[in-house]
Amino acid sequence: MEQSQHDQTVTTPRGQSLDGVPSRVEVTQGRQASVGGMGVIRVLPTKGRRTVGPWCFVDCFRPDEFSEPKPMEVGPHPHTGLATVTWLFEGEALHGDSLGTQQLIKPGQLNLMTAGRGIAHAELGVTPAGRGFQMWLAQPESTRHGESRFEHHNELPTLTIGNTEATVILGALGSVSSTAVVDSELVGTELKMRSGCTVIPADRRFEYAIVPIDASVKVGEAVVEPGWLGMVPLGAESLSIEVGSGGGRIMLLGGAPLGERIQMWWNFVARTRDELTQAWQDWQDDNTDRFGSVNSSLTRIEAPPPPWISPNDR
Repeated sequence: MEQSQHDQTVTTPRGQSLDGVPSRVEVTQGRQASVGGMGVIRVLPTKGRRTVGPWCFVDCFRPDEFSEPKPMEVGPHPHTGLATVTWLFEGEALHGDSLGTQQLIKPGQLNLMTAGRGIAHAELGVTPAGRGFQMWLAQPESTRHGESRFEHHNELPTLTIGNTEATVILGALGSVSSTAVVDSELVGTELKMRSGCTVIPADRRFEYAIVPIDASVKVGEAVVEPGWLGMVPLGAESLSIEVGSGGGRIMLLGGAPLGERIQMWWNFVARTRDELTQAWQDWQDDNTDRFGSVNSSLTRIEAPPPPWISPNDR
């Protein structure tokens, strides 16, 4: 995956803090990309920042950033060792997978697909242009070789913190927990903020990513623009987030570091290059014992050859 070349770090003198935020906030700019013919802003991974807790991939669907937005059409393709998290603000999409799932997702609903050893799925945009997020969670060693599963949640819990309404998509924020099943300690929350500053409770064991959607925000002294990522390292007891007079919507993602070095290539998350090679070969060989088959009208996506494999060995 290509990475953004725009990184900055906002630092205060040692020992000081930014209203509850540790003294270092990494700010990275997302980059434009295309998924299934639909324009996205990719905010994770970026140069120098591969993961935030178990979150290893974050795409923001923002079709208004592109001159000719199209509905998403992503044909059957595989995943290993990760969970996909789909969250929409606008539009609708149809998810189909090799478990036999056919699930329409609407704004405010959650689709959570856990790959384990292997799964295949397809995504079809029902409306011409949608807004939302597609995110990945790297699975820990304890579950990444396990069975795949899928969950859909029509409603998720909310709480009010000062001038902010928070929807807890995954994990827990304060005393409120999502009913979705996750494999690690983490949080995924949509924040709808009115103007001013809100202090969000934080877990000192977590790293946090703050991704503004439609308005720039301040995290301590760091300014984070829409489609950028502000990363707060371990140790924060709270997160001070400020938005201007028009308010704004923000994704807050966090979690405890996996404690394992992951490797990512194409649609696979693994620990070694040999594992990535085997996953690629199994998809090329149409190994339905591993990935199953997807009932979809869309064309199956072929995997590109891994760059570390010589042409003679493909």
